[in-house]
Amino acid sequence: MYERDGIFIMEGLDNNDPKRIKTVEELNEYVETVGFLPLFRSHVDGFSLEELTACSAWWSEKEEDPWEWRKIVAGEGKIVYGKFFGQKAGFISKEWFPYFAAYRRDGYDFDTLYELGMASRKSKLLMDVLDADGETPSYLLKEKAGFGKNGEKGYEGAITRLMMETYAVICGFSQKVNKAGEPYGWSVASYCTAEQRFGRDLVRSCYHLSKEEALEKIMEQMHRLYPSADDKAIRKEI
Repeated sequence: MYERDGIFIMEGLDNNDPKRIKTVEELNEYVETVGFLPLFRSHVDGFSLEELTACSAWWSEKEEDPWEWRKIVAGEGKIVYGKFFGQKAGFISKEWFPYFAAYRRDGYDFDTLYELGMASRKSKLLMDVLDADGETPSYLLKEKAGFGKNGEKGYEGAITRLMMETYAVICGFSQKVNKAGEPYGWSVASYCTAEQRFGRDLVRSCYHLSKEEALEKIMEQMHRLYPSADDKAIRKEI
């Protein structure tokens, strides 16, 4: 996706291209096959859902709209959704998520990371709410963790950091509800810890690997899928 004269232009396929991903079921199957995939165009050619879908489908609010698929994927929990690639959104299969956790966490659970002074106070405030409450809409998480007009700053950066570190994931989308119990406004993301969503055993199943070994596995998969991509471009994403 790029901007021209204030208009965002998608870099995908023609609507008649038979190779395009057309449904959320096909997206699930594709991610299960390749392991992981950013939502939007990345530094590696072909490594994004944007490049595998019809340009005209985005934000169409129809069945073939990839922007709507992300809500379905997050809610279903068949694959993992969050900001995992260069602080941008994408999908990871349950098979590959433990490798990302081993690489990004380097064997540390969050509490240990914080006790060793390797995690920020802002991250701790968010994790405390998620540990206590589980799935929490973004606006409530922000409020409960003490971010806002007269509180902590940098909420978006803090929650994105937790996703990049694989401690938090997006587990659904929902609208706010007014006093009459009626939903209104845009759908907002809800967050929970990766362990709450997918189980401690699965998330930490590759902790026996060193950070370097986990990265090597991910790099090998990237080179298998995109043999012409150089290491520098790949590392910008993972």
